[in-house]
Amino acid sequence: MSADPAKADAVMKVVRDTMADAHLKAVIVSVTIDGKEIATQAVGDSMPGVPATTDMHFRNGAVAISYVSTALLQLVDEKKVSLDDKVSTWLPDIPYTDKVTLGQLAQMTSGYVDYVTTPELDDAQYANPFRTVTPEDLIAISTAHPLLYEPGTNWNYSHTNYVILGLALEKITGQGVASLLERKVLGPLGLDNTTDPGTPAIPEPALHAYTSERRQALKIPAGTPFYEDSTYWNPSWTITRGAIQTTTIHDLNATAVAIGTGTLLSPESYQKMLTKDLIGRTTTLPGCTTCHPQSPAYTYGLGIISSGNWVLQNPLFSGEAGAYAYLPAQKVAIAVAVTFDQAAFDPATGDYKNSADVLWRRIAAALVPGDAPPMPPGS
Repeated sequence: MSADPAKADAVMKVVRDTMADAHLKAVIVSVTIDGKEIATQAVGDSMPGVPATTDMHFRNGAVAISYVSTALLQLVDEKKVSLDDKVSTWLPDIPYTDKVTLGQLAQMTSGYVDYVTTPELDDAQYANPFRTVTPEDLIAISTAHPLLYEPGTNWNYSHTNYVILGLALEKITGQGVASLLERKVLGPLGLDNTTDPGTPAIPEPALHAYTSERRQALKIPAGTPFYEDSTYWNPSWTITRGAIQTTTIHDLNATAVAIGTGTLLSPESYQKMLTKDLIGRTTTLPGCTTCHPQSPAYTYGLGIISSGNWVLQNPLFSGEAGAYAYLPAQKVAIAVAVTFDQAAFDPATGDYKNSADVLWRRIAAALVPGDAPPMPPGS
């Protein structure tokens, strides 16, 4: 039962409208305000003839980044490490760690090349999306290239940072990331449905994903129908081992609240996580596709994105997108997971957009028009 049926109707109208114009196959959504449920619903199909449901599990991707950064900041609060500590203290054999700090990894200002943007990873992943890669494989791909800039002087989105940070946390604590996160983050927050299965498995019931993104890699001619089930593609490339997670919409909404309020952190560490100190300090760089100036519309803290007055994470990969977002001033939490119909993919390239990021912003604008987040260009 919704605490506010009128607001629930407004949320679901946005969901239905976005499903139509963004060509979505399924949407699972959960919205709460000050802990009161506004809407938790699933719309569309997981598979043909199989409706999506609110108890379905799906991969959470970059959501786990905010758990890893929370664990790091807890260690800072416990005076076990400092954000200014050089990574070489624990990982001396990884190139450039004598120049890079734990804090720079967490804020993605280290300068490490994102292995995802390299042909070495991209080509191999699309040739065989079921293959397993190790953190050592991923780090070797990145560090075969020089740093993009002197650590701390710019910013680029790079998965490499959190792969290395995960290995550092293992050395610092003497335990694997999966058990570390369970003990320090997931367990205390009661996120019982957020786990790293250790394999490409997804607990049942699983939300199925489909994609056309391998079209160019497989040389499928433009206009020839191409759409494949990507549900069980191996996500070992996405983040550090132990944080390659699946979740549910209920846990995702609870995450929005917990991360958005800094539940597990000291006030000082919470403010560090939400820092906007990169605004005006970052630039584009030739050859760096994810280097860009930070602004109030998008700025990166320690494992969290700020957009306007909202804090969020918004993963997109392998035919699935998601987002959680929280507005601290009005205690609004939004969680969405979406999959895509074939029409969502460019018929020539197979490219597609993060419609979950658009969807949560539209929901936010409907609920709190006076504090609506900025919309991405072209949406």
